[in-house]
Amino acid sequence: MMDDIKTIGLLNNLILVNNDRIEGYEMAIHETDENDLKLLFSQFIQTSVKCKSELLSEVKRLEAEAFISNRTKASFFKTWDSVKTALNTKDRKVILDACEEGEGLVKKNYEDTIREHGTDLSLNELAMLKNQYMNLKNDHDRVEAMGQSVVF
Repeated sequence: MMDDIKTIGLLNNLILVNNDRIEGYEMAIHETDENDLKLLFSQFIQTSVKCKSELLSEVKRLEAEAFISNRTKASFFKTWDSVKTALNTKDRKVILDACEEGEGLVKKNYEDTIREHGTDLSLNELAMLKNQYMNLKNDHDRVEAMGQSVVF
């Protein structure tokens, strides 16, 4: 039972991370005028919606309640504030750099959970998180590549 409590806490943290990511990119879609960025942000939202759904299913399977709040760590607020500020500048490089910073925090949350708590998870849970991590890493790499391709 203790392992389940710890697992539920870990999964709920990642639910919050994905909630914050969804909220951040929903805001970004409304703030940008660039259609390719709107599409990119929409795809990122879909990645997190899928991750969140899988996490919620696992928490439910463990007969627990998921956190429904979309407020997580202060560093996430700061990052999404940076994205919002960047969007107001209309500077594509600044926008993409701010998004990459946010994606880095998402990746770090997954990396820390897998590295530090992988043994607290079932093999199925660990496989799910590793798969989600790879999808989120792909999103990070896409925004990083777009940022690097901006010509001044």
